Amino acid sequence: MNNNRRRNFRPRIQKNNFRRRSGSLNSNSSSSLNNNGNINFKRNGSMNNIHNVEKTMQKYQQLAKDAQSNGDPVLSQNYLQHADHYLRRYNELYERKENSIEKSIPEEKALSDEKNQKSEVQQTSN
Repeated sequence: MNNNRRRNFRPRIQKNNFRRRSGSLNSNSSSSLNNNGNINFKRNGSMNNIHNVEKTMQKYQQLAKDAQSNGDPVLSQNYLQHADHYLRRYNELYERKENSIEKSIPEEKALSDEKNQKSEVQQTSN
């Protein structure tokens, strides 16, 4: 065997959905929507966790204070707008959490009432 001999270049086989922005290379236009990587994109949940949103909001508020103290009102305003966005998201998540708690309390009460009624029926029948 000759180890000094150069090997011929062999290109990789392209996978259908690998890093392709749009399905323009596919002939079927309906499948092009399915090949778009952004449709199946999943976040890591950072915008759905109320604690992460609150922490990010506080970070931008602190950055705005620092920019204001450094004499940069434009950057300060930019950071305040980011903080405002996260404040709206925080309020939305907080409302959703409160609504789910309010819904679960009547359901739990209804279930406990139903159990109490069944136990009373069983006691009276015995």
